[in-house]
Amino acid sequence: MAIKSIIAPVRGDGKGESVLGLALAIGRIFNSHVDVVHVHAKPEDMIPYGVPLTAAFRETILGAAENLAHQEEDRLRKLFDAYCAARQIGTIPYNSESFPLDALSVSWEEEAGKQADVIRRAGRFCDIIVVPRPEGESDLGFNTLNAALFDVRKLTAIAPPEPVEQTGQHVAIAWNGSPEAAHAVDRALPLLTAAGEVTVLCAPDDNVQDAETAKFQRYLRLHGVESLSRPFKVSRHNIGAPLLETAAKHGADMIVMGAFGSMKRRELVLGGVTEYVLEHTEIPLVMAH
Repeated sequence: MAIKSIIAPVRGDGKGESVLGLALAIGRIFNSHVDVVHVHAKPEDMIPYGVPLTAAFRETILGAAENLAHQEEDRLRKLFDAYCAARQIGTIPYNSESFPLDALSVSWEEEAGKQADVIRRAGRFCDIIVVPRPEGESDLGFNTLNAALFDVRKLTAIAPPEPVEQTGQHVAIAWNGSPEAAHAVDRALPLLTAAGEVTVLCAPDDNVQDAETAKFQRYLRLHGVESLSRPFKVSRHNIGAPLLETAAKHGADMIVMGAFGSMKRRELVLGGVTEYVLEHTEIPLVMAH
């Protein structure tokens, strides 16, 4: 089992380095290919909706928007090339039919439209999608996360704000015995089998007993994954904080967690624990729904 195809959407929001860093860190483990996709708005989307405009003014807006898109593409492409050159990562043309299977490779592609729509289209043909952590106050990035988790239902890695150079050496599993958690583990098995250390974080209660955790660890062992169980205490209204504290205490550099929530009216509605961990984790979070 391996992760060979990674999609990393970026845009000019200052989060590209963290997304690219996480995508490459995962890619190095498996000698994957990373498709970096820069998404910019279509010029016609810049036209004010419902505002009557003369044909000349409309053309002026379209021309200015197209120029800005090209300038932003050039700026980010230079940053991308410099980033790869500094790390001695060779780039290949997007959609190339020839790429190394025994080394990390990366390509750049430019797409016009909405980032979530690009994910819905391109995300069908990859093993994992890397996205930035959404911003809670502005909701920026939630549509992209929603598209990855609930529309194409792919394994999704959320990049923390600080750039990541290495991850996946010690993976912690947020385990509560739920179908969501089991599904996330199933999808993340390549990461778990490649990890040097795996820790099962569990808060024993009526739903998760020691015997159930032991059965789960037996399942992991059958896949060649040895793990240690690390129970932690929680209060009724606080699970996310002690989960993250326990992961940090034992030195985890990645957390695998089920996506507890749903997509309603095209909005991402997350469970309380999922939302807390998503907003506060300082290490990569890998989720599936």
